Amino acid sequence: MQLKLERIYTKPIDTNGYRILVDRLWPRGISKVNADLDDWDKAIAPSTELRKWFGHDSDKFAEFKSKYLAELQNNPNSTELVKLVAEKLKTQNVILLYGAKDTKHNQAIIIYNYLLQQPAIQQELTNN
Repeated sequence: MQLKLERIYTKPIDTNGYRILVDRLWPRGISKVNADLDDWDKAIAPSTELRKWFGHDSDKFAEFKSKYLAELQNNPNSTELVKLVAEKLKTQNVILLYGAKDTKHNQAIIIYNYLLQQPAIQQELTNN
């Protein structure tokens, strides 16, 4: 099984796995039916204040990453997401979805790398 990262606007969509939207805001122009989501984890996304400060400015990405990782460390939903992803990886791929245009400087990349560092997820990825 694999942990994947995909922009929600990608066509055709990858439905080969458990699909989790990790944005706080619903992506514009995407219908909930066509998104084919299994979960929408708004609570794992950056705080509104941090999201607005970052504003998808790639020059701020390093500082954004540092601040967002601090939020993740203090977010009880992080533990729940790790448990969910580890459980789903036992039987299927997990696809983290995001809406940002910049595919290299966004919160989903940070979540993805954060999850890859978690022992429970490393174990499931190794076992599969």
